[in-house]
Amino acid sequence: MSASSGSLPPAPDGSPDEGSAVLLAALEAASDAVFCLAADGSGPLWANARARGMDAARNGLPEIAGRPLADLVDVAVRSGHAETLHGTLGEGGPVATATVRPMTVAGGPGALVVVEAPAGDDVHPAQRSLLPPSLPMLPDVGLSGSYHRATDLSAAGGDWYDAVPLGKGRVALVVGDAVGHGVPAAGAMSRLRGAMRSTVLRDPEPASVLAALDAFAAEMDDVEGTSVFYGVLDAATGRLVYSAAGHPAPLVVHADGRSSFLDVTPRPPLGSLPGAPAPVHEDVLRHGATLVLFSNGAVAGAEQPAEALEHLGQAARGVLAEPGALDVAAVAGLAGAIAEGARRPDGWLDDVAVLVAHRRATTQEALRLDLLAVPSALPGVRRRLNAWLTGLGMGEQDRVGVMVAVGEACANAAEHAYRGTEPGPMSVTAQVDVDGVLTVTVHDEGNWRPPDRDPGDRGRGLLIMRQLVDGVTLEEDHGTTVTLSFRLRRTPDESLDEHRFPDNADVVVDRDGERPVVRARGAVDTAAAEQLRIRMLEASHGGATPMELDLAGVGLFSSAAVRVVLAMARIARDESWRLVVHAPEGGVTRHVLEISGLDGLVELR
Repeated sequence: MSASSGSLPPAPDGSPDEGSAVLLAALEAASDAVFCLAADGSGPLWANARARGMDAARNGLPEIAGRPLADLVDVAVRSGHAETLHGTLGEGGPVATATVRPMTVAGGPGALVVVEAPAGDDVHPAQRSLLPPSLPMLPDVGLSGSYHRATDLSAAGGDWYDAVPLGKGRVALVVGDAVGHGVPAAGAMSRLRGAMRSTVLRDPEPASVLAALDAFAAEMDDVEGTSVFYGVLDAATGRLVYSAAGHPAPLVVHADGRSSFLDVTPRPPLGSLPGAPAPVHEDVLRHGATLVLFSNGAVAGAEQPAEALEHLGQAARGVLAEPGALDVAAVAGLAGAIAEGARRPDGWLDDVAVLVAHRRATTQEALRLDLLAVPSALPGVRRRLNAWLTGLGMGEQDRVGVMVAVGEACANAAEHAYRGTEPGPMSVTAQVDVDGVLTVTVHDEGNWRPPDRDPGDRGRGLLIMRQLVDGVTLEEDHGTTVTLSFRLRRTPDESLDEHRFPDNADVVVDRDGERPVVRARGAVDTAAAEQLRIRMLEASHGGATPMELDLAGVGLFSSAAVRVVLAMARIARDESWRLVVHAPEGGVTRHVLEISGLDGLVELR
């Protein structure tokens, strides 16, 4: 019996147990290999992702120190005691430790096997950390990215993808394959991706980008020979301008299910022939069509290139033909599904990076709600806004954040705009521009209530809004308009638990003086910077009222903390007050603030 992936057997009533599901998800993602098996020799009943990637011997288990782990399972089941084995994993693998614990499985004797072994040369976490943490979300084009390391860990390390928003509805799409394997290849990929992004910000045209990357690779031995495809897609028109260096042509799956490959002029990989021309091609991605960029690993393992490309095409067509595959919420999984579909029976012989761009056949209309500014209207606003945001494909965490921010603006209008008079009108509008920036406005025809000094009052609304969205502006002209902005991005949903702050910093709000003062002590590192941001927003009622920052007791002031102070200084400027920062002259914190250029935005004392 082959090991299953992280699926949970249903409970007697047909529904999975929630607690078991959480535990199973944690085991599936664990860094150690975990096997659960019966003692009948049928092989693992369940194995996590790390375990499924190991070479198996007898009963689906690996060998350690030349001894099949299945033998150790037999010993543990007979004795009823845990057994441990230490040695080389498989043939020439890393040193590993296996622990076998006897247990009852499916009503009979069985065992839980845990294998602790380093993941090759630790290239996987290095590679993951260098890939883009999020992809742009555009109204006209859905993007999906996926990276899978080679089944043989010694072959992993150099494939990458990226998507860079360029403004005016354009996005740069790139997939590359660095030479070599392991951490050195991941490092080369990191430098090349950095050079690409730097070049794109200056001149995103394909010819300029390929020329710059070619010159960069010619000067870096470990980057020379890298293959890359680079293109600029206009999301609104579908116009695609692109070029490539030693890289296979992307696949296009048309709206009617046909597939074809883009025309690409052969050209040597980067740095191999410095100065070689990079012919630029142009095409149009039609409504309903899907562009599939892939690294060389997606077509590795076949004797004939044509066979490998056809295998990839079949996988992509099959995935896209699935019912609901092109729904807004499902697009995020397209790249991973196509990569899985292209996987060979013996796994991936090389890294596989896939980047998918689907041009939507239709786009979502803007939302407008006209209603009476009363508290009873708020549940309806939340329901309709939630449905509209879900239609955009927003993840739960971002969606909840926007809804809470909009709810605060609506609550302020409902409770305070028409105080002492009959309730008046309130409107809520929401729209997304071509670059994926969501703008929500809440307008009433009453008067904004200035925040009280006590943050427990409604003045806390601005604080909450500015913590949850990217931008908040307030205008008073024929009523009050609150405008909230948020750049859409596709990121994994994370826990909505409260922030957990570090113990090496202390940040408090002192309200005893004329103005609230945020006092920081200790090391304000990256983690503590978040605490600093929240306390500053709290003290200033979300930026609406002046406050001061005291850094006299700070020993370490990180770049993350500098960004927090800079963001607060900009909010203060927009609200017509100036942030005062107390940092002793001659101190390290004062020096950091001065070289960061903050002395022009804040008043240093």
